[in-house]
Amino acid sequence: MPVATPAQYRAMLDAAQKGGYAYPAINVTSLATVNGSLRAFAEAKSDGIIQVSTGGGEFASGTSVKDAAFGAIVLAEAVHRLAEKYDILVGLHTDHCHPAKVDGFLKPLLQASRERIATGKGPLFQSHMFDGSVVPLEENLKISKELLKECAELDIILEVEAGCVGGEEDGHDTSGLPADKLYTTPEDMVDVYEALSPIGRFLFAATFGNVHGAYKPGAVKLKPTILRDGQKAVTDKHGVAAEMDLVFHGGSGSDLEDIRETLGYGVVKMNIDTDTQYAFTRPIVTHICQNIEGILKIDGEVGDKKLYDPRSYLKKAEISLANRLKEACDDLLSTGKTIFGTV
Repeated sequence: MPVATPAQYRAMLDAAQKGGYAYPAINVTSLATVNGSLRAFAEAKSDGIIQVSTGGGEFASGTSVKDAAFGAIVLAEAVHRLAEKYDILVGLHTDHCHPAKVDGFLKPLLQASRERIATGKGPLFQSHMFDGSVVPLEENLKISKELLKECAELDIILEVEAGCVGGEEDGHDTSGLPADKLYTTPEDMVDVYEALSPIGRFLFAATFGNVHGAYKPGAVKLKPTILRDGQKAVTDKHGVAAEMDLVFHGGSGSDLEDIRETLGYGVVKMNIDTDTQYAFTRPIVTHICQNIEGILKIDGEVGDKKLYDPRSYLKKAEISLANRLKEACDDLLSTGKTIFGTV
């Protein structure tokens, strides 16, 4: 099954860590964005991660339902079916979930996996993110430990964050934070490792100046060496086997030099959303601008159905998103490195 089993998902992360590359993790909101993502990974011969945010789940559930967990389940089930047509592995993941949304979003998704496992299937999602960066680290780790215990029982990996990603993304707004909050300290990384490693496998979104959204060159000051220093603090105390699987949030618009540097410090997953959103929308705008008289029924005319059929421009959007995601595979050095068929 091209949606990775828990064992295959762990093997994906191990392969990336050992091979010095990372997986693009793309946020999806619809069948069109799911299909574009699968197309990109297949054409790049790269495994990858497809993820759903609370806002993406709410959108996918429909404007009259607006149930984030339900929409996330719908998208995940679609990926399980659609991925069967491809010869790469994908992991399913959920993005930022703050403490206030755990009961309404994360818990129902864990229950959905529990129900699937009871029928002999694997979990619905292979990993989830709990974002406790909005509360003090002690409280963050207390909740993280409880959630990781529940995830580990279901063979699911938990992603956690200490330090905040700046900017605004899909309702996750930390744009007013002081700059020092955007950088995880080595002490934080040691605390996270010591709290979580005895319980189960986890991913760690350590922050090094990351900002959500798109900015002009030079506006975002990343300090990838923070990851190096934090990993060293952990391995100096607990040995080389303690190196953590790190996550790069706010990857859109980042300099290639910064992206590649993080790969040497243990990053195995980089989130991408803003750049793929733009890539999806840009050809739609072009289609409408170039065909406006056929799309609109102007001066009593009937327009051209072939031009205002949503499929005419959504196909273009899907392909454009796929092309941008393939660039991310190249940037992260995952192109051509699928482990499909080997594990």
